[in-house]
Amino acid sequence: MSDEATKAWAALDRKATAVAEFTLRQYRTRLSTWVVLGCVGLALGTILLFYMQAMSEEVIAVDNDGDAADPDGDGYPTGQEVSLGTDPYFALDHPGLFDPPVEPDPPERWIDEDGPSFGEANSTDESPTFGFDDDGDCTGADVPERSKDSNGNGVACDIVLRSTYSGASYLLTDGAVDEDPSEAELLPEVTHRAFLLGYGKLGLVFIVGIFVPLFLASGLVRTEISSGTMHYMLAKPIARGEVLLYRMLGYLALVWPVSAALVLISALVTGLAAPGEGWLRVSDLGLWLAMLLATWLALLVYGMLFMTLGVMWRFGIVLALPFAAWEFGLAFLSMNNPSSPLLRVSVIGWCLSIIDAATRLVWKDHDLFVAYTSDGAYWGPSGPPGEALAILTSDAPFAVSPTWNIAIAVLVLLMQAGLVWLVGAAMFNGKEIA
Repeated sequence: MSDEATKAWAALDRKATAVAEFTLRQYRTRLSTWVVLGCVGLALGTILLFYMQAMSEEVIAVDNDGDAADPDGDGYPTGQEVSLGTDPYFALDHPGLFDPPVEPDPPERWIDEDGPSFGEANSTDESPTFGFDDDGDCTGADVPERSKDSNGNGVACDIVLRSTYSGASYLLTDGAVDEDPSEAELLPEVTHRAFLLGYGKLGLVFIVGIFVPLFLASGLVRTEISSGTMHYMLAKPIARGEVLLYRMLGYLALVWPVSAALVLISALVTGLAAPGEGWLRVSDLGLWLAMLLATWLALLVYGMLFMTLGVMWRFGIVLALPFAAWEFGLAFLSMNNPSSPLLRVSVIGWCLSIIDAATRLVWKDHDLFVAYTSDGAYWGPSGPPGEALAILTSDAPFAVSPTWNIAIAVLVLLMQAGLVWLVGAAMFNGKEIA
């Protein structure tokens, strides 16, 4: 590198460091900074308390398929009578009349007797098949073999995942397969996954990603113009566009470490309370990293945008509020209509797509899990527990791998930040500093 280039780089580095450090020092000495960050931390902490309460609640097993009942009152559960060939609705026909007589099973034997086997699914198929008939009421049924393949995929006693043109998933079962799932196993997992997706999308990306820059970034330039401090900055040999960029660096030097700390604390709290065999669930680490990446990019793009609105008008926060409300609406739109073209021209749509793509990387069985826990046929009168999880689950925007979806979303968000900076610099260059 030539001496001239070295001198230019050193000068650029000194200017960037000076403005960024000045900005960071301003944030540290303002009470409003810590009020905003404290409110955000309090809101997220309250949400985590609800999660811990939900994970500590006792789960009661439910006889979803009704085969633990004894409708004829002969002391034998329906499942036992059906498996042995007696009539569960006729009291004078029961296994106790066999020679030798068969003792009645306790009713608990026929509760949670056939849970799902997601680990056996072949997720690379267009229509993944899974399921194992643990209690043998399908494989051992006294019916023709062709009757054990009602979904028509050539495999007896299994379940097939199918997708509609709209992207929704549904299950086709051969019957009596995985029909009485274990609530103690699945309900905590449903709660955990639904919480992580809701917390990441609405807690981190929206509350942290939008509200923090709304109050901290909108005054990055406007406040300095009003107080007259901007005159001293512009008196130095520094371009106005550089001022915007270096002020943003000071802002990011505060909000990125704070958001990383919030994500780390949240991951530890949920990892300790989450269902799993170990004392700390580490399998969700990839999803937490994706949430942090989405939050950082939201803080960057929204920070650039709200700072630019502050350049446009001294009451820039008035312009920022309706935009934040608009993005909030798009966050809900992404859950109800993830293919909407409006999401492609928004900021939050691309941020949430990072989380959606990472979900498929971290939870390989997620589509099967959502379809199974949302299908009322498996849950009987208790109702499917996965309806909220299904709402929070969205498809990635492109029909490519999750990794490519994340890469595209990151590139688009960085381009959005760069475009907003160029617009802000152009506006600031033409603005008269009174």
